[in-house]
Amino acid sequence: MGRSDDDRYDVVVVGAGVIGASSAFHLSRRGMRVLVLEARSGPAEGSTGLSFASVRAQWAEPLNIQLAWTGIQAYRDFEPQYGIDVGYRATGYLFLVPEGQWEAQVRAVELQRSYGVPVEVLGLQEAQRITPFDTAGLAGATWGTADGRVDPHAATRGYLELARAGGAQVRFKSGVEGLSRDADDGWDVVAGGRTVHARYLVNAAGGWAGDVAAQAGLRVPVTHSRRNVYASAAGALERMVPMTVDLATGVYLRSDGDRLLFGAVRPDEIDGYNLSVDWDWMESVLEIAIPRFPWLADMPLDRAAAWAGTYENSPDHCGIVGPMPGASTWINACGFSGHGLMQAPAVGALVAEQVDDGLITSVDASPLAIERFTDHADHPRNATSLVF
Repeated sequence: MGRSDDDRYDVVVVGAGVIGASSAFHLSRRGMRVLVLEARSGPAEGSTGLSFASVRAQWAEPLNIQLAWTGIQAYRDFEPQYGIDVGYRATGYLFLVPEGQWEAQVRAVELQRSYGVPVEVLGLQEAQRITPFDTAGLAGATWGTADGRVDPHAATRGYLELARAGGAQVRFKSGVEGLSRDADDGWDVVAGGRTVHARYLVNAAGGWAGDVAAQAGLRVPVTHSRRNVYASAAGALERMVPMTVDLATGVYLRSDGDRLLFGAVRPDEIDGYNLSVDWDWMESVLEIAIPRFPWLADMPLDRAAAWAGTYENSPDHCGIVGPMPGASTWINACGFSGHGLMQAPAVGALVAEQVDDGLITSVDASPLAIERFTDHADHPRNATSLVF
């Protein structure tokens, strides 16, 4: 028995986080019939909605700069272009740089500026006027004036709204239950008790991307890794604190209204899906952070306002974008390791380009190909000082 037209799509996108939503929008804008499948009951209920919601174009490697800067500009222009406020606010992003990393950071700024990113190099006294801190061991700071914040829920909903306006369909509570390749190299997908067929499948399932791929007999090396966000009591801040990162310790913090949010990556965090807040690590973070930010010592905390989310980590903490070897109609868009929100607008466009044109030519996306984990090539990676 042949399939009805209602069961046939050009592309099935697995995952309704911000990467999947952006991909659906860009695909539908190219005239493709798109179906988004999401296991949860609504959009942005995985890593996207639990993120720290900060965006920056301060990277040390060209492709990440391009993707992030494209993303920031897209969010900046979202409301004037589409009439949807996605919560982009250019609150700034301050890196406090230790002496041993200063020369590399200044070189990175020169590279960022070459792509049009507005970044300033500050002395310690100038930087202290933005966020108060102890200067011990630091050489200076860099300040991204267009960096800032985005509302991850609003951005995801915005992209899905635009995708629907372009004809895309979205099904929640429809986790993938079965996958198989058909004789035409397309995909039969069982989800939510229904079977659909698509010429292409986009794997935007975040930390579950490896599990989805395994159902098709494919290997995509993406794992969950917990990240804790701790919070002060409401009213504890009298001034706005932009996203501030101490590269010497890895501590990061920013204000959220009149609260302070803060955290740091636990170096011995065990991979796996875990949304329980690690209270023991909070005490360790404070011990690390207070010498740099002494004013934290007297700040009242609010455990009820803390949360834990997960990064969708790849082995080298860069995204995986593009087709699978031997399965050219399977397109990965996952593994962004905490950087998906800032790169989603650009990545969605690359996914649509790969599907519609058969090749990504707008940028050199080869460093994000999944083959890098097997071919031992010298691909660019995130600078260690900027991974947190």
